Amino acid sequence: MEEEALSATLSCTTVAMEQVKHFSHEHLLSLVQFQTTDHSISNENSDKEDEDKDDIVVADRHVGKCKMCEEEIYSFHLCYYSCKDCDYSLHKLCTQLPTTQQNHPLHPGHNLTLSKGFQLSDPDFKFVKKVDSEWKCNICSITRKNFYNYHCYICKYTMDIICATMSEQKMDHPSHHHQLQRYFSRMISLCYACDEDHSGSFYHCTTCSWFRIHLDCALLPPKLLIQQSTKDSFNHPHLLTLAYSFPYIELKAKFFSRCRVCNAGFLFHNKWHYRCNKCRYYVHVDCATSRREAFLSSILMPAGLGKTYKNFKDEDHPNLIHYPFPDEDLNILKHHFINKGELLIKGKIDGQMFSHPHPLILLENGSVSFHDPMKKEELLCNGCVRPITTLPFYKCSQHDCGFVLHEWCTRLPSEIQHHHDHPKLKLVLRPKVPRKFFGVFRCELCKLPSNGFAYGCEQCKYYVDVHCAFIPDVITHEAHPNHLLLRCKSSADQSKRACKACKCYMGKQLGFHCPACDFYLHIRCALLLPRTIKHKYDKHPLSLRYYPAENHSSEYFCEICEDEFNPTWWFYHCSTCSTSMHTACAPLKLHCEQSTTFKFKNIRVFPYINVKFGGTHEISIHPHPVTFVQGINDDGQCIECDEPLQYFMIFKCFQCKFALHS
Repeated sequence: MEEEALSATLSCTTVAMEQVKHFSHEHLLSLVQFQTTDHSISNENSDKEDEDKDDIVVADRHVGKCKMCEEEIYSFHLCYYSCKDCDYSLHKLCTQLPTTQQNHPLHPGHNLTLSKGFQLSDPDFKFVKKVDSEWKCNICSITRKNFYNYHCYICKYTMDIICATMSEQKMDHPSHHHQLQRYFSRMISLCYACDEDHSGSFYHCTTCSWFRIHLDCALLPPKLLIQQSTKDSFNHPHLLTLAYSFPYIELKAKFFSRCRVCNAGFLFHNKWHYRCNKCRYYVHVDCATSRREAFLSSILMPAGLGKTYKNFKDEDHPNLIHYPFPDEDLNILKHHFINKGELLIKGKIDGQMFSHPHPLILLENGSVSFHDPMKKEELLCNGCVRPITTLPFYKCSQHDCGFVLHEWCTRLPSEIQHHHDHPKLKLVLRPKVPRKFFGVFRCELCKLPSNGFAYGCEQCKYYVDVHCAFIPDVITHEAHPNHLLLRCKSSADQSKRACKACKCYMGKQLGFHCPACDFYLHIRCALLLPRTIKHKYDKHPLSLRYYPAENHSSEYFCEICEDEFNPTWWFYHCSTCSTSMHTACAPLKLHCEQSTTFKFKNIRVFPYINVKFGGTHEISIHPHPVTFVQGINDDGQCIECDEPLQYFMIFKCFQCKFALHS
């Protein structure tokens, strides 16, 4: 246990540098040296050379126990003596222990003799015959038996060889600039490295009294794969590097990243943690090594993190809907009607049943321009306000009219009963909500504006969009796989829970939750974000991400609004092009200017996802027709209230600069 530097815990090789004949063993002992490399870990990213290495060096924390002091032989000892013929090893320091200690600082004035067991009072023999009896160390008060010690024959003072050599047991650790010395006895204390209480051996700095680390933390491997210690409950594909601090400036720049295992923050900048140099992946040392019992059981696993184990049977839920839907083409209405195999309605239908003045024609074949964000072409259904991408669908018979409907939207039931928040009265299908300009109303469930079809109660002025009218009682979601998410109503307890997608409180909104975990989602975050989208800013589909992307360690900037964002909030990302977008910015298919993005960045769902813009209207205060659009920065101020028009639903004249709030 000499004063040598702590380096990497790597494999060791026998080097025939020295052999000794020790009194404790009949064979010669050979010196074995640990091969060491400098692994001083900083918070900076490793060199590219190191980043490209995928092989992990298997590190032995120890090679066995010393036969004298019965403590482990660790790599920071740098070398030890071992017998080639049998399983017998000694610390180098134990091998070199003198047979007599003169004027030892713990017992000055008298000579101490190296012995084993309880000693007879016979100073004429250097090694007297032991008496196989228990004795107690005068330093640590531990009762020993058949154990090496230093004994004073004059005053019967005895201390074991561990306590006798404690001042010589030191290490240089890369986390601290002073040499560390071992404490005299085992103790229970708070470890500076991990900020957790530990029992056992500690090393401390004699200069900096506050620095104290447990032996287990001192021996943490400089690099590890997290699935090695956690049996795949939590995993990450890249090597994690041990870092000895998380400076506040860096933590702030990373949007106060949280541990990817326990979801807790990094409260103290000087606490050790493991980090990935290829991704934004950070984890507490205790979480990475599974030293907390909570992480060994999937039942206690935090919501949405690591691997969850299936807690339901498929046969018990035959109609279970799995979110997110694959793309924008599939929605809850299509799921309900197309999958039931109901017959199509052929030919023409009366447009008046949908508050439309013209007949509607069913298009089943032929050349049709569908919704295509890659070509900046928009074709949205007037019923559900979702893209029309396939035949058949209904189109207005008038060439210059943009009224279109999915085929399944023509088969919506005329009324529904026993709705979630309105169970006593029936809700009637209304193609346009009465007394609402351009039919725009606010859905009572998702709290988003809509001008599509609605189910409502005129008596209560209660309206929901057609998607929220068919919200299922139970779903599953990719963000929290294998666990059922139940629809939950607003309550005092739920209102203070945060949605995992947008990080906002659930408030009084309807949502989904996992009863076994602290996992909540707003209904709009759960149901309105597809797994993949297409955007003209990227030739590949962008996928919905719930955590920072792999192999992407740099900052995340939205390609639409050009703002940096927190990648622990849901976002869309293309791994091929390293393109990222806010989930709220991604639906801006036809207006991709920077000024079109919504001002509240914590909103995960585009606030006008249920609004179909377009259409003209005659108003008395202006001679030209005005068009229903979303305001951008160039629109300036409202002609009536002089407030900015950006972000809001407005009426705009394209023949002059007239514009006002809707």
